[in-house]
Amino acid sequence: MNKMTASNHKPIIISENYDRVDGRLARSADAQSLSLGVIQKGSLRSAMVTAKVSTNTEENESAQSQVLPLHRVLDLSILICRTLTHFRDAYRYEHFYDPEKPVLDRIGLQGAALNVAVCTDNENIHEDMKRFSQALINDDELIGERLRTLSRLLEEMGY
Repeated sequence: MNKMTASNHKPIIISENYDRVDGRLARSADAQSLSLGVIQKGSLRSAMVTAKVSTNTEENESAQSQVLPLHRVLDLSILICRTLTHFRDAYRYEHFYDPEKPVLDRIGLQGAALNVAVCTDNENIHEDMKRFSQALINDDELIGERLRTLSRLLEEMGY
């Protein structure tokens, strides 16, 4: 499989001026736009829907942008939602998770599972979990606004 690059991404839908709404980085971010597009890999059946974050830089575009297949964006969304659910009650644990049960969930996808787990390989996991929790608290308003919008749009689509 060829490596996907930003230069292969053909924008179809774009959100320009993303730097204005880029969370805490708004108005000072290097991310200038978000786009949904396609990468063509031979036949029409092999086209892949992708998402791209374009940055304001003079360097090589592919080095400063990442192209993601749309399913990965959705998988990231699933991971985000499941993580947020965990952290609602994480304060109950001394280290914000149960070290005896680091796997938070297994979400069935494509006949397999998307594992959602605490990264126990992280040597500083206890401190990092606290930092992560605090960051979620700090950004609660930003995250909540986007989740409410996403929920409304999913309902409109019949999900």
